[in-house]
Amino acid sequence: MSTTAEEGWTQLDRARAAGKLMAGWVALLWLIELLDLATGHALDGYGIIAREPDGLTGIPLAPFLHFGFDHVAANTVPLLALGFVAALGGIRRFLLVCAAVVVVDGLGVWLVSPSNSITAGASGLIFGLFGYLLVRGFVERRPLGVVVGVVMAALWGSSVLLGILPNDSGVSWQGHLFGLLAGAAMAFALPRRGRETVHALDGRPHRG
Repeated sequence: MSTTAEEGWTQLDRARAAGKLMAGWVALLWLIELLDLATGHALDGYGIIAREPDGLTGIPLAPFLHFGFDHVAANTVPLLALGFVAALGGIRRFLLVCAAVVVVDGLGVWLVSPSNSITAGASGLIFGLFGYLLVRGFVERRPLGVVVGVVMAALWGSSVLLGILPNDSGVSWQGHLFGLLAGAAMAFALPRRGRETVHALDGRPHRG
């Protein structure tokens, strides 16, 4: 069984790494929005443009772009909170979840959003992290993970339900919905932590 540096970390080490990662992530979003303001909002056009071939390049960029500081501010707290909790399970796992959510969510937005619309913002990723945390504890059968999922549902459940309904033309419910589905799917797709398969001398698989 291979080991990594993260496997030797204490919970405090994980918390510090998760905190630094998310603080830097959010700071980057604000810096990008400052740059967008300084350039007369020239960066807004690099979001996901629905069903335009050039719009596909916006898939990895859109989660880092926002339409104004109010937009960034609205995403800051949930991204910090959900990202921190998700990253406590391992930085590599967290980044893999984020990458999968960004790609699946971006493709869904590109395919389903209204023609010529431009979508940007971290909310799709936020919904993805919510879906991941909501499902992960039940999939892994970890009591603490289940508690985290229940708490997440209590804190943000109503907002998530409203966010996936097409009741506001200025909000990408498509991005919210595909992000949520992608995050929940990743909870099933990733191997359970601490359940790696090892092979004994008799060749039969055993759970380590």
